[in-house]
Amino acid sequence: MTLRVREKLWRPAFLFGVLALFLCISLCGSAVKAQGGKGIKDMPPPPPPWKAKPTPPPKPPEQEVLDVVKVTSNLVMVPVSVTDPQGNAVKGLTLPDFRLAEEGKQQDITQLGDPEQVPLAIALLFDVSSSVSQKGFFQSQQNAAAAFLRLVMKPSDKAAIFTITDKSTVVQPLASAETSAAKMQTIPAATSAVPTAFYDTVNAAAKYLEENAPSNHRRVIIVLSDGDDNFSEQIRDMALAQYRARDNSQGSSGTSSIRAGLQEGHRRAVQAVQQNVQKADAIFYSVNPGGPSVKLNQISMRAEAGMETIAEATGGTAFVPESDQDLERVFRQVAAELRGQYLLQYYANQEAPPNQFRRIQVTVPARADVRVRARQGYYPKKK
Repeated sequence: MTLRVREKLWRPAFLFGVLALFLCISLCGSAVKAQGGKGIKDMPPPPPPWKAKPTPPPKPPEQEVLDVVKVTSNLVMVPVSVTDPQGNAVKGLTLPDFRLAEEGKQQDITQLGDPEQVPLAIALLFDVSSSVSQKGFFQSQQNAAAAFLRLVMKPSDKAAIFTITDKSTVVQPLASAETSAAKMQTIPAATSAVPTAFYDTVNAAAKYLEENAPSNHRRVIIVLSDGDDNFSEQIRDMALAQYRARDNSQGSSGTSSIRAGLQEGHRRAVQAVQQNVQKADAIFYSVNPGGPSVKLNQISMRAEAGMETIAEATGGTAFVPESDQDLERVFRQVAAELRGQYLLQYYANQEAPPNQFRRIQVTVPARADVRVRARQGYYPKKK
């Protein structure tokens, strides 16, 4: 009896539960529609599952910061020519044979370089103005200069060609021996009177080497000219001013004043050229094709003296060949000097102000009979 009673009681309860669940679902649906008609699909997505943040790696210990001292050096290279009383190169000298002083203070020579291992950067200046082209051996000058380039230059060397006329002109940028020599032989001579801007051309060549030749090259300026200038900017402007002043002058006193002014102008121009060549770390050589005639008048003597001053200050030489047949000998001597130079290297004073000329002197104390030629000084570069 008990089981039947329980069965009768369970069935009504089950039916009542189903009915209640149905009513609950109906009421919930009506409530959702009453809130705007949004269904289950329109509900926002569930939040992403929680993920634990990774543990950051431990910071490395801070390194100790040390003071860094930046050291800059000023390596100076001084080509030196040593000759005996007959003018022959003296070979076989070693580093202890030399003494080098800067501003009177002896320096430690760190190395005696081999000139065969240091390339050349040559600027050859060829005067085609009427002052030299009418002397009857223009082609001989070309051939001698071209032969010199082929003789002295190696594959690592470069040469540029400038012409000296009323302005400076680069007719051949830095190139090989064969290219530069071939260009030299194609330069035409002047067919009429041409002014000579000698100073402007040397200044331009010095600037060109300074800007285009690597610092580890030996820079050389070789001039084939009589050095007479009548058209460089400084000389031209001064001559014009003097010419105008002459119209208001009378007698010999006015002429003497003009002559004195021109002499002073040339002196200043030579001094400026010398400084520019020194700033370019270049050696200056001159070959005057005028021969013995340079001693016939004051203008020629003044021009030759100017080239000698620049050559002496930079460690080069000024040559005056006796004739066109002597040109080849002179060029061979220049080539021998360039290939036989001693290259002294030392570290200069770092406290020296930039662009302030520093005088140097090179001697060979054990050989009083030799002649030593080296540049008289240098200009420190800006740091």
